[in-house]
Amino acid sequence: MGKLGLGLAVACAVGSCAIAAVMVGRRVRSRRRWWRVVRALDEFEEAASTPVGRLRQVVDAMAVEMHAGLASEGGSKLKMLLTFVDNLPDGSESGIYYALHVGGTNFRILRIQLGGQRSILGHDVERKPIPQHLLTRTSEEFFDFIALSLKEFVERKGNNLQPSQVRGKDLGFTFSFPVKQTSVSSGTLIKWTKGFAIDDMVEKDVVECLQKALSRRGLDMNVAALVNDSVGTLAVGHFYDKDTVAAVVIGTDTNACYLERADAIIKCQGLLTTSGGMVINMEWGNFWSSHLPRTSYDIDLDAESQNPNDQGFEKMISGMYLGDIVRRVICNMSLASDIFGPFSSKLSTRFVLSTPLMAAMHEDDSPDLSEVAKILEETLDIYDVPLKVRKLVVKICDVVTRRAARLAAAGIVGILKKIGRDGTGGITSGRIKGVRSGKLRRTVVAVEGGLYTSYAIFKEYLNEAVAEILGEEIAPYVILKVMEDGSGIGAAMLAASNSARSVDTVQVL
Repeated sequence: MGKLGLGLAVACAVGSCAIAAVMVGRRVRSRRRWWRVVRALDEFEEAASTPVGRLRQVVDAMAVEMHAGLASEGGSKLKMLLTFVDNLPDGSESGIYYALHVGGTNFRILRIQLGGQRSILGHDVERKPIPQHLLTRTSEEFFDFIALSLKEFVERKGNNLQPSQVRGKDLGFTFSFPVKQTSVSSGTLIKWTKGFAIDDMVEKDVVECLQKALSRRGLDMNVAALVNDSVGTLAVGHFYDKDTVAAVVIGTDTNACYLERADAIIKCQGLLTTSGGMVINMEWGNFWSSHLPRTSYDIDLDAESQNPNDQGFEKMISGMYLGDIVRRVICNMSLASDIFGPFSSKLSTRFVLSTPLMAAMHEDDSPDLSEVAKILEETLDIYDVPLKVRKLVVKICDVVTRRAARLAAAGIVGILKKIGRDGTGGITSGRIKGVRSGKLRRTVVAVEGGLYTSYAIFKEYLNEAVAEILGEEIAPYVILKVMEDGSGIGAAMLAASNSARSVDTVQVL
């Protein structure tokens, strides 16, 4: 081989080695970046972990906070509000009852016909948008529109019944805004949310405003019950099953209520009810405990929210926030590595990834996770993601969902512990009483909300956690039942069970 040939061979060899070195270097750097992301996911999973020991600590904390909230106003993060509902539907109700649900820019009107023996003979519902201009006008204009819509509904669904023919009909009113309840059928608006700004309504009795509007429209109907979604869900549950003692709503937002003994409501001395009990609206979204597995992503989400240091439990378990927690994790990984390709500005947009989209990725069972790829592209502008990265996204969704469901389960068992339905006897006046398993009663918790009813993996994780916390001896006695439309049907049922009372059954001496 001549000198020229030898030189070329050496040059080629050197070039090949250099190329190989570059390729090896790239593979090493790529591998390092991948393992950096995997390590970040492991750290997140560890910070968000919910072993049963931690869940039982949350159970105890929930029960203690409930007791503190019943002992004094402001004594707990849990408001533990009196609803003045002491008479839940028992299935014997009969007749035609109406309900209004005002909870956003759309509202609903319902009519149900109850036939006794836990039966519903008829059910009509109409959804109607509230004109945008009414969200900022006067209370009179707003409630006149509601009353007129109800009048038209009554006439249409009643085969052109005249208003005089529905004289004295009882109405349930679900008003999903912060209200200080003063009786089963009265309550003052604390503040507006969800884009409403009718200034002259604040601190007014919302039932009185509605009742006056009904009179102006010629409808002689009686608002027999003012309720929120969770109380309505409990009403539906108790209508079908007398062992229903609590209700939980887990959807876009979350709340819970339960039936408490009147003598345990210490902050209201001298409270008397004919039934000896009262439904308590916990407002459990504001629950907080050092035992909750809070991560850096939760801290950032809270700091950037419209209500920092508020609704801590809700921000970890409700549909409003789960998708955004997943977005934050993906965003952090995308900043630390190029596994998602060039950084997408969409990852910096709060709430761009909704919880329903997160659930769709989590439940994608296609071999190539095509739904995950589609959502990443269409929602986050992240393209051509390798299969292993799509699997990573599914894992992130799983960590967030599993934590939310298991914490919600701990909250439910916390309620059961407070009222002695978890097998320990619960907390009564600060004491823990033991109960022999032979005395355990069947206990039903009514559950409503899209996270539980429509998100199969969430429901599975929640049910598993309840059984795990309670243990195999107690778990068979606790049943979680899906209840539909507590905010509508439940309100009408409460109107029925509180209908035509001549004497107030709740008194404060």
